[in-house]
Amino acid sequence: MKIILIGYMGSGKSTIGKLVAEEINVEFVDLDDYIETRLNEKIAHIFETKGELYFRKKESELLNEILEDDRNLVIAVGGGTPCYGINMDTILEKTSLVFYLKLSITSLTERLHKEKEHRPLIAHLGDEDLPEFIGKHIFERAVFYSRANYTVLGDNRLPEDVKDEILTLLP
Repeated sequence: MKIILIGYMGSGKSTIGKLVAEEINVEFVDLDDYIETRLNEKIAHIFETKGELYFRKKESELLNEILEDDRNLVIAVGGGTPCYGINMDTILEKTSLVFYLKLSITSLTERLHKEKEHRPLIAHLGDEDLPEFIGKHIFERAVFYSRANYTVLGDNRLPEDVKDEILTLLP
């Protein structure tokens, strides 16, 4: 069984993924952490030195590697992962337990404002440009995110409450 969490950066995929994995006693994998470990390089450095296209190719390769793993896993993928190449098709072929963690632009802006320096895609943006950037990205990515089997709303909710909703949707 693979449970995949998708959504925009800052939507809580890693936090909630860890909670779900702990509750059902399976391993949690954060795709970004997995990539950094396998490539022995920080994602921000990969973006700086090799560019986004190189990163996205490696991301797809390593996503496939994890999806081929026989173990039961909860996997949090990067915000752009479902939107690149055939990644979303591949994810949906491997599991019917794909959860889109959906938050409003306002909530995402509040969360991401605090951690901009750790996010290569937004580190260069001024605070006043962040809501527009997020809104544009969400609009572009909505077609991919909406293909998830389940959409779970996260605005004004504790991670434990989101986790509990996901657990009620599991077979």
